[in-house]
Amino acid sequence: MIYLNNLWIRSSEYLLLDNLKKTCLYSTHLDFGARMAPFAGYMMPIHYPGGILHEHLHCRTFAALFDVSHMGQITVKGFDAALHLEKLMPTDLLGLKIGNGRYSFLTNKSGGVIDDLIVMRVEDDTFSLVVNASNKLQNLRHLTEKLPSLRIDLDDRALLALQGPLASNVLETHTLHLDSLSFMQCRRIRIGSVDCSLSRTGYTGEDGFEISLPPAKASEVAHILLKDERVAWAGLGARDTLRLESGLCLHGQDLSSDITPIEAGLGWSISPSRRRGGRAEGGYMGWQKIMEQQNDGVDSARVGLTVQGRVPVRAGESLLNGDGEIVGKVTSGSFSPILNMPISMAYVDIDYASKGTTLFAKNRRGHRTLQVVPMPWVKKRYKLT
Repeated sequence: MIYLNNLWIRSSEYLLLDNLKKTCLYSTHLDFGARMAPFAGYMMPIHYPGGILHEHLHCRTFAALFDVSHMGQITVKGFDAALHLEKLMPTDLLGLKIGNGRYSFLTNKSGGVIDDLIVMRVEDDTFSLVVNASNKLQNLRHLTEKLPSLRIDLDDRALLALQGPLASNVLETHTLHLDSLSFMQCRRIRIGSVDCSLSRTGYTGEDGFEISLPPAKASEVAHILLKDERVAWAGLGARDTLRLESGLCLHGQDLSSDITPIEAGLGWSISPSRRRGGRAEGGYMGWQKIMEQQNDGVDSARVGLTVQGRVPVRAGESLLNGDGEIVGKVTSGSFSPILNMPISMAYVDIDYASKGTTLFAKNRRGHRTLQVVPMPWVKKRYKLT
C-alpha cells in the first residue's frame, strides 16, 4: 500500500495513477493543500483544506475558482462551418451572432447524447466548443469523421471557472464593461498581462465566467484572482454538489448515448428553427427519434427527488414503487448544503414522474423513502440581460 494525497492505495492502482494526466495547475493545487484524486483520466483537486461544504457555500455567497482545464476546447473552422455543424447538433447556428453561444449536444443516430457542450460563435466561420473531459477525444474523432471539409483542432488551452454572485465584481477590477456581457456571450479580455478568452458561462447555477488562456499563464492568472479576498479555490466535489442543486446534468451519469435530450428534460435546448415546422427542421443525427418523442412523449423521464433522512441515495441505486417493482434508477445523489437535506436525480418510468410521487430505495441501510419534486432545487442566477 502507498499513502498518496491522504489516501491509501494499492501499488497496482498507483501504477495506473502514475499514468494519469495532470493539468497545468497541478503543482499549484498541491501548494494550496488540495486533496487530489483521479477524474476523467486526470489527477484533479477534489477539495482543499476547508472542505467541500465550505467551498460550496463560498461559491453560493462570494466567488469560487475552479480549475477545469481537463475539459476539451475544440475549434471548428471553415467555409459554411455553421451549416455543417447543424448536421450534428439540434441548434440554430446559422442564426447565432458572433460572440454568442448555446448549450447543445452532439447526438447519435438513435437520438442519444454523445456529449453535451457549449458552442460559441467566435467568428463568422469559426466556432469554439467546450466539451466534457472524458469525451473530448471521442468528440474530436466524431467531428473530424463527419465534417471532413472543416478544420477541427483540440486546443492546448487552460480553462478557469470563476463562479458566484461576486464573480462579476471581482473581474471588473481587471477588465471593464462586463455588464454588457450576458449569459452565453464571450469576448477577449486581458487579466494582468495575459490575453484571455472570456465567456459568461459555467456549471454551478451561479453567475460566473469561464476563462480560456495559455497553459503557461494559468498559474499567474489564478494567483491574480486569488489575491482578492472574495475568491477561494473550489474542487470537483463542490462543483458536483453545486450542479446537482441547480438540476444540471453530468454526462456519463445523467446523460449518455442511450438517453435522448427529451428523456433528459432538455427539449428546451433544441432551437425552435430545428423543431417541426422550423426553418431547418431536423436534419441532425437522430432527429427522427427526438421529434417522435417531442410529439408522442417518452417512456421514462429525468426527475428530481428529495430523500427522507440525512443520508443521500447515490447513483446506481434502484427505485421501487409501493409494490416493490423497480421503476427507475438514481443517476446522481448527494447532500445539499443549501437545503440541508439529501437530494437525487433519477430516471423513472413516466407513470411515476409526476410531482409528489413517492418512491422507495432499498440498500444496505434498509428502505429509504423519496419524493419526486421539481428541479432545480436552487434557482439559477445567470445574468440574462
